[in-house]
Parts: sequence; structure tokens; C-alpha cells
Amino acid sequence: MKPSSIFFDARYIRVDHHDGISRFSAGLFEALNRKTDVVALISDPAQLEKLPPCRYEIIGAPTSALEPLVARQVNKLGAEVVFSPMQTMGTMGRQYKLILTLHDLIYYRHPTPPPSFNVGIRALWRVFHLVYWPQRMLLNRADAVATVSHTTKDLISKHRLTKRPVSVVYNAAETAEKPRIERNTAPSKKLVYMGSFMEYKNVETLIRGMALLPDFELVLLSRVAPERRVDLESLDSIGNVKFRNGVSEIEYIDEIDTSFALVSASKDEGFGIPLVESMNRGTPIIVSDIDIFREIGGSAASYFNFESPADFANHVRNLDNPASWKAASMASLERAKNFSWEASADALLKMIEKL
Repeated sequence: MKPSSIFFDARYIRVDHHDGISRFSAGLFEALNRKTDVVALISDPAQLEKLPPCRYEIIGAPTSALEPLVARQVNKLGAEVVFSPMQTMGTMGRQYKLILTLHDLIYYRHPTPPPSFNVGIRALWRVFHLVYWPQRMLLNRADAVATVSHTTKDLISKHRLTKRPVSVVYNAAETAEKPRIERNTAPSKKLVYMGSFMEYKNVETLIRGMALLPDFELVLLSRVAPERRVDLESLDSIGNVKFRNGVSEIEYIDEIDTSFALVSASKDEGFGIPLVESMNRGTPIIVSDIDIFREIGGSAASYFNFESPADFANHVRNLDNPASWKAASMASLERAKNFSWEASADALLKMIEKL
């Protein structure tokens, strides 16, 4: 493939702080840019601050009313293959090969839209996720579809969402500048949770389980709405649950590095980036027994019944000795090697070569 014929849709990179799609875009682009000549498609020059030095072109924003016609802009740039980290990129009149990405199907099972969306978009969001045919229309406009896990790939097949070939391009965790330190014993009896407080995240099971772990502390790192916090605080019967209400990237790594384990009792997930981030630091993960967590954690994780606070507490206790904790820590570091932006960029390049 001749130089500069691969274009990467980087318009979903946020200029303030990363969300999941933004982090996926930035991490994957940086790794791909090291391997081949690639051009970033941006809609805001400030997005370049989140990218390595690279070639770029400015086109319309993905939220523009003219997005269905964006292919006409891209055609003029000489693209042969375009990768988009979303499935909503406009395709009318395109003259290039296109790879679209469907990250997960979580909102078909839990259709509540992100609260940051305005009323109109939230209404459209709910309607879109009532049936599968709009998703099929989006995906079938591509030449190939990427997704971030085999769990989602299987669901795409189960619901017959596309006739196009589907490949897995894993999510990964950023490599922290802070060096890892091998630890023979747990640095504390602190358990950390990173994630939202939506109903299916099932934080209640973690909090109720802490009543059985009086010598441990549960630290909830994410921002939480005041009314939701009041409800959750009412479940803390012995006072060993702490709300941080948001942490910086540096603080997040420090919390992981000084913790006994990262925990989650989620009933459902699209992926689970915090699991990868924790394993990447050698901190064990104790998580609910769901398919996507099994795919991510493999034999390195401890799995409990998400309906049972007692089972959660038992799995914490099972690691509460130096030998078990060290073994879980070493297994986590090894498992994390399966999730790197380098490997994900290689998987994307294979998709591009096939096209």
C-alpha cells in the first residue's frame, strides 16, 4: 500500500479528558503511527495535543449535520483505507475501503443513555437501541467491522448484525510512566473500584460485602451523583467504604499501586478497561463471573457470584496471605501482556491488508 493511503478517524478524541472511545482512539493511533504511515482525520486542532507528531487533515466534526456526507471530504484526500473507532462515520459516496468499529452491545441490554447527552440525543439513543436493524444498516455500510473482544464478536454473530467480516482489535491500557515495582506482599488492605454507578454496575454487592471484611477498606474512585451517593452510603453498615468522587490519572495509578486488589461486581460489561489497567500494574483483580471478565482476566482473576456479597468477601479472604497474593500479582502481570496497543495495531494492520 502506498504511503499516506491509510487514514484514521481521530475525531472522537476529546480535548479535555479521555472517555473510553477517546482513549481507544489515541492509544491505537499512536501504536499504528509507529508501524506505518498513517494520516489522522481530526475536526479540532486541539486534538493534536493528544496525538504523537503525525500527518493530519481537518474535516467536519462527527456531530455535524453534514456527517452523512463526510466521505466526500475524505475522497478528496486520496484515502484508500479509512479506519473509524465508531460505526457512525458518514459513507455516502465514499470511494475508499472502510473499517467501522462496534465496541459492545451493552446499551441494548441497558438502554439508559449517558447523562451528559442533551434531551434530544438521549431520546434518539433510546429509540436506536430498541431494535437491531438500525445497527445492521450502519455496519453493513463498511467493508469490515472491528470490535474490542471475542465476547462482542460472538454477540454480533448471534444477532446477525452484519454480513461483513468481523475482527477483534482489543482495547488496552496506557503504559504508565511510573515504573512497576514487584511486590511480594499486598501493600495494603485497600480494595479499589473504578467505574460508573449505574444500576447494572452493582456496586451494592461490593458495599454489602464490606460488612464481612471489617479489616479492609473499599475506595470508590469515580465521580458519583450526590443522590446516588446518599443511597450507597446508607448501605455502609461499618464505615469502611470511602468515596473519592473522581481522581486524576496520576492519582488513579497511585491508588492501584497501593491497593490489595481492584474489584467489580458488575452484572454486565462491554469490556472492562480497569481490569487491564490493574493487571498491568501487577495488582490482582477480584471480579464478577461474567463472560467478558473471563475473557479479560483468564486464569489470573478471581471470580465471584455478583449476587452474593458473601462470595465476594470469601474471594477477598482467599488472597489474604502473602503466597496467594504474590501469585495473583505475578499472574496479573503476565495476563496483561495480552492487551497492548502494539498488538492491537498489528491486528488492525491485518484487517487493512485484507482489504
